Amino acid sequence: MHDFVYREGELYCEQVPVSRIVKEVGTPCYVYSYSTLVRHFRAYDSAFKNIPHIIAFAMKSNSNLAILSLMAKEGSGVDIVSGGELYRALKAGVSPSKIVFAGVGKNPDEIRDALKADILMFNVESSAELRAINDVAASVGCRARVALRINPDIDPKTHPYISTGLKKSKFGIAADRALEEFKLASSLKHIEVVGVHKHIGSQLTEVTPFVEALKKVLKLVELLKQDGINIQYINIGGGLGITYSDETPPLPQELADAISPLIRDLKVTLIMEPGRVIVGNAGILVTKALYLKEGEAKSFVIVDAAMNDLIRPSLYGAYHEIRPVLEAAGHRPKHQVDVVGPVCESGDFLAKDRSLAEVKPGEALAVMSAGAYGFVMSSNYNSRPRVPEVLVKDGEIHVIRARETFDDLVKGETIPGFLK
Repeated sequence: MHDFVYREGELYCEQVPVSRIVKEVGTPCYVYSYSTLVRHFRAYDSAFKNIPHIIAFAMKSNSNLAILSLMAKEGSGVDIVSGGELYRALKAGVSPSKIVFAGVGKNPDEIRDALKADILMFNVESSAELRAINDVAASVGCRARVALRINPDIDPKTHPYISTGLKKSKFGIAADRALEEFKLASSLKHIEVVGVHKHIGSQLTEVTPFVEALKKVLKLVELLKQDGINIQYINIGGGLGITYSDETPPLPQELADAISPLIRDLKVTLIMEPGRVIVGNAGILVTKALYLKEGEAKSFVIVDAAMNDLIRPSLYGAYHEIRPVLEAAGHRPKHQVDVVGPVCESGDFLAKDRSLAEVKPGEALAVMSAGAYGFVMSSNYNSRPRVPEVLVKDGEIHVIRARETFDDLVKGETIPGFLK
């Protein structure tokens, strides 16, 4: 569920007409619903209320400081994958005791900063990384809490670019090498083994892969216990999908009902890393039609948002529903069009071969389900300033990121003297 609904033919975000946001902020812009974000987080949190758990919001899905602050106030931690994300999380008031650090390429400076912040744990992806963390922890004079990320070789049945749990993936440690790696971790002086981690992919629309992967992890936990390695945390990652078009992903309660019985009696804390399922349908990208173009083989709606603003359609062939902000009275004929942006790339599109009600130049359009992997993946390609982000709460519009200026585009750049 989300709070983007039509009232008398006009799209609203909560109690605010999107057309009002367009007038005040301009296009393109990202718009988020506070009430949707809170409701989605609480649905996930309450689903697991009967077992000890930590929700570590996957901030790679949306790292705006206001969004992170909202999550922290709701009791969430975060799943980070870089030093920059650690900085953002701490700046937003996230408790270090609820921060987990994932990713295959942590560098020594990032590791050191995370140790000094006293985060909950690192999700370790390789024996090389394990030794690197041990060395940095020795230099800092502490022990680093770690969970080893196990690759369970489970097919998540999702897009190959966001599938992370198969043998060919760069992520995790192969299940058949897990015992050996855990023994290595336990032998290192500045490592404290506290958990097992797995994450098999994103935008999952079935519970079964979660259950199969967890069962493999639980077999490993039992073997570790026999070797005297007691696990305190089991991290099942994230990946629960959302509805972009006609998907019917399970609700958080369905996931909880499937996996809670498996760990209820283990005396461990469950860690989860949801991202898209919380923010995906809590945000939209608002754009404006600039021109209509009739090509030889296709018709185009040219809008002011582009692949640099929302790259998912270009990168993954991802589907985002596109709706008019103002529904015209009466019947609007439908046309098959490509919705494209101003960037000079053939891959610059928001929709291809889409049946849309007739669009008029100057009309505002809403690209739905854009709260996750939207702004965070944006760029300045073609020297386009990045767009603003807006949070709507209780009928008020809050600009939580200002639109970049041309001056912002050249900030930090210098022309050396020999070129002047």
